[in-house]
Amino acid sequence: MVHAFVMVKTAAGKSESLLADVREEDHVVEAHIVAGEYDIIGEVDVDEVYQVLEAASSGIQALPGVKDTKTYISLG
Repeated sequence: MVHAFVMVKTAAGKSESLLADVREEDHVVEAHIVAGEYDIIGEVDVDEVYQVLEAASSGIQALPGVKDTKTYISLG
């Protein structure tokens, strides 16, 4: 099992409306609005590392209103 965190920067005023969309993406097990450089943090659980890329780039980054993402894969 691979566990990762996807940080999401949204367009101004879009965090709340995008939160539900991020939560509905495949492999996202949790998502929360956070304060800081990024607006939403999503937790992703997958079987293989390449699926993290699919979840982040093909899924979350493709949502309208997403400006940028940064992905962190958990090592422990």
